[in-house]
Amino acid sequence: MALDRWIALAFIALCCVYGYAAFFTMDDLLPPILQRNPVWPSTFPKILTVMGIVVGLIVLFTPKPSGDKAEIKDGTIDLSRLGDYHVGQAIGLLVLMVAYALTLRPFGFLGATIGFLVFGATLLGERRFHVLIPVAVIAAGSIWYLVQEVLGIFLRPWPGFLM
Repeated sequence: MALDRWIALAFIALCCVYGYAAFFTMDDLLPPILQRNPVWPSTFPKILTVMGIVVGLIVLFTPKPSGDKAEIKDGTIDLSRLGDYHVGQAIGLLVLMVAYALTLRPFGFLGATIGFLVFGATLLGERRFHVLIPVAVIAAGSIWYLVQEVLGIFLRPWPGFLM
């Protein structure tokens, strides 16, 4: 079986686990007054589960082009040349995302987001720090302002020891 089909199979398994949580465990603790609502907190996860399983099944059961070596079109990934792609950058971004999630509480939203944007852009090759840092500060500050002030959702901007 090809790599894309193995990935689709793993994606379907992940969607099934996510769907189990969405369909059977998320709504157990709802108060009775909320159980009459047409939209529950698990509605969007249920939709994502069904859509993910459908997409995974489409990828899993779509027939492959006939022939041993089909023409490689522009924009497709040639799995036999996987080492030629920037896999290190992709793995680095995944590690940076995990580090971002772990540093949100200790560094606050603004510190963690600015750090993620600066280190992520540097990892991808941006070297103009005189442009990069102000853009990261403005982007993180704008998102914090929209979430905190416009939507009214508390989002700790600074580390806990500064507040």
